[in-house]
Amino acid sequence: MTAFLLHLFITAALLLLVARIVSGFHVKGFGSALIAALVLGLVNAIVRPLMILLTLPLTILTLGLFLLVINALMLWLVAALVPGFQVRSFGAAFIGSVLLTLLNLLIGWVAG
Repeated sequence: MTAFLLHLFITAALLLLVARIVSGFHVKGFGSALIAALVLGLVNAIVRPLMILLTLPLTILTLGLFLLVINALMLWLVAALVPGFQVRSFGAAFIGSVLLTLLNLLIGWVAG
């Protein structure tokens, strides 16, 4: 449970950081970022596997690069569901999701 809460808070902080870097990506405050991180976790657990399954041929054809598009769509979906969290365009969602993924990888690598 502690690991889950820590990951949730780290993701919320990373969402705030990404909002400062990516134009068109806005988070109202830490509360909104925390709710967005929770909803993002739920969306990634429920909707993302279905999207991956439905787009498997396209994912194979693009050698997995289509997963970046799926990640952006999941982030865009979360922005539509959470008040105080906005992603204005698909481009902002794409860049934001790539940056969020890279930052999560970096923190995972540093934390061990």
